[in-house]
Amino acid sequence: MQEVTLLCLLEKHIRVKTGEMAEKRTNKDEETFDVMDLAEYAKRQRWWNRVFGNNSGPIAEKYSVATQLAIGGVTGWCAGFLFKKVGKLAASAVGGGFFLLQVANHTGYIKVDWKRVEQDMNMAKKQLKLNAEKPPAEVRTKVDEVTTFVKRNIVLTGGFAGGFLIGLAS
Repeated sequence: MQEVTLLCLLEKHIRVKTGEMAEKRTNKDEETFDVMDLAEYAKRQRWWNRVFGNNSGPIAEKYSVATQLAIGGVTGWCAGFLFKKVGKLAASAVGGGFFLLQVANHTGYIKVDWKRVEQDMNMAKKQLKLNAEKPPAEVRTKVDEVTTFVKRNIVLTGGFAGGFLIGLAS
């Protein structure tokens, strides 16, 4: 036999009707509450609403889960592929620049004051330690916006993350 979980608020009288949403009915003398059958209610909900809550976002209302995963996966793959290519280019440029500086220093074209470089690096470390304790309000606001977007569009975000990793690997 199937167990039925009942949830209700008791005030004066309770009328049990399984399979219906809870609603309040008022008479002049008494208030009556209907009980909501949670098992039936859960069967009628979409799976992402059951897992992530009712606020699964505007995209979840317009497109199917497969469409959201496809859109997220394709955009994630494109972003990952571009990130990989641009990252290689940037790493090559920075590494090549350091290599050329070392060659120029070694051959005598330039002279580097390494003590001054070390002083400047220590000063930069101190400034970073002071500023790293409290992020600015703009950063906190953006982090909150991103968190809200991810929570509301969890299926799309999951597809994007998977596509991004595949794009990095390809």
